[in-house]
Amino acid sequence: MKEQRFIRLLILGLLSAIGPFSIDMYLPGFPDIAKDLHTNVSKVSLTLSGFFIGISIGQLLYGPLLDKYGRKKPLYIGMALYIVASFGCAMASSIEMLIALRFFQAIGGCVGMVASRAIVRDLFDVRENAKIFSLLMLVVGVSPIIAPTAGGYLAAAFGWQAIFIVLGIIGTVILTMVIFLLPESKKPDPDYSLYPRSILGKFGAVFREQQFVTYAFAGSFTAAGLYAYIAGSPHVFMELFGVSEKVYGWIFTIVAAGLVAATQINARILRKYPSEYIIPRAISFQTLAGVLLLTGFALNWWGLYSSIALCCMFLACQGFTFPNASALAIAPFAQNAGSASALLGCIQMAVGAFSTVMVSVFHNETAVPMGGIMALCAFTALCILLFGRRATRKRKEPVESQTIDMLKRL
Repeated sequence: MKEQRFIRLLILGLLSAIGPFSIDMYLPGFPDIAKDLHTNVSKVSLTLSGFFIGISIGQLLYGPLLDKYGRKKPLYIGMALYIVASFGCAMASSIEMLIALRFFQAIGGCVGMVASRAIVRDLFDVRENAKIFSLLMLVVGVSPIIAPTAGGYLAAAFGWQAIFIVLGIIGTVILTMVIFLLPESKKPDPDYSLYPRSILGKFGAVFREQQFVTYAFAGSFTAAGLYAYIAGSPHVFMELFGVSEKVYGWIFTIVAAGLVAATQINARILRKYPSEYIIPRAISFQTLAGVLLLTGFALNWWGLYSSIALCCMFLACQGFTFPNASALAIAPFAQNAGSASALLGCIQMAVGAFSTVMVSVFHNETAVPMGGIMALCAFTALCILLFGRRATRKRKEPVESQTIDMLKRL
């Protein structure tokens, strides 16, 4: 039984990690991609934005499909598209072609992110979800530790194209594991309608849940700060601080290690404190780290090591926020878990795409755009959380008072 549980969690973790691995692994290849495709690093970062846009759109497509056809059939289709697009990226001959292929790679790969969250809701008790998401984050967290370092060595030894060939091979292995080792957690629902009006109605029902809106957007803006770091860090560390591809991979590994450690500390803290207690404190510390980064970059206070330390602090806070925000956002839904998961993922990636575009738009040969977007995202998340929780309490109070009055009459 324990072995079966471990295998299921491993596969769900790998499915969740497809997106992050596809993002992180090719970052050290940015300078080589720019050189080979006759462009600049700033424009290469648009391949990252295209990936985020593809994930945002794709998750909305897969949510209804996962609820109607079960979890595995959409997984087969999405993973097949991801594999084909990954090998296609290795053959891209222009930056425009690479942006387009990255978009389709994201459309395919995002099925793993949506399906894994929905399957967690299917297979595990809702009270366990935050802990399960923390365990999945352990697998997801390994990707930014391994991916940039591996990508740096692959790019140095075989060229950036080798990175996408390896991603295609990894996708093939994961698809094989899904086919033979992952059970179907939800039977197809022939009554589930795929008409646009019906789908929009289900998404609307999810959006009307105040708890979902609050934690989905708060979690998404904290994640957007992470994506701003991912988009801006190649320029900051490799061009401004002058580190090599391999050293950048190790820097990314060190920073990501803070994220991984935080997710596991979070799993232990959950034994004593609820998710509602942890989230506001984590986002407050993340906002502080973002403000310190921005101030130091603007005033030229930070060197290489202090910049790494503050980025590590910022990302570590995400390790506390993401599992708890995801669990609380999806908790109210049982029947529409696929749609709720899709909408949650779409919001996360749409906000993330916006943050990466902003880093590119405000690019000025300094570290200020990255630090500024990171600080703004964290502060926005804190505001959403505080106002959203207050609105939720106000909505619950009249209902609770009415219930008490009815009980008194009885």
